[in-house]
Amino acid sequence: MLSGQPVAFTATLFAGAAFYVSAAEHPARLLLDDRAALAQWKPAYARGAVMQASLAIVGFLLGAMAWWQTGRWLWLIGALVLLANWPYTLIGIMPTNNTLKAIDPANAGPQSRALFENWGTLHAGRTVLGVASMLVFLWAMLS
Repeated sequence: MLSGQPVAFTATLFAGAAFYVSAAEHPARLLLDDRAALAQWKPAYARGAVMQASLAIVGFLLGAMAWWQTGRWLWLIGALVLLANWPYTLIGIMPTNNTLKAIDPANAGPQSRALFENWGTLHAGRTVLGVASMLVFLWAMLS
C-alpha cells in the first residue's frame, strides 16, 4: 500500500508555497511601484504556476492511489480538494492573470495596482484549498 506520508507531504508543499505567496511575496510586491511590481510578478507567476500546478496534480494522483488502495474516502476527498485548485484558478484567477500578463510594465498604473490587490485576495483561496487538503490528508493518516 502507498504510504500516506508522500500524499500529505505533497499537499503540505502546495499549501506552504501558496501561503508564502499570499503572506510574503505578494505583500512585498505591493510595496514596489506599479512598473516594478508588474515586472516582478510576470516571471514569478510563470515559475510559480508550473510548480503549484504540478504539486496539485501529483498530490491528486497520490491521494487517488491511496484511496484506491485503502478504500478510505478521506484520501479521495483530500485529493479532490487539492485538485480543486485547477478549476478555481482557471475560472476565478485566470481572467485577472491574463489581464496582468497583457499589460506592458511601462504602462502599469492604477489599473494594474487594482488588479494586483484583487489577485492577492484571489490567491488566498488557493492557500485555503491547499491547507484544507493537507488537513484532510493528515486526518486520513491519523484515523
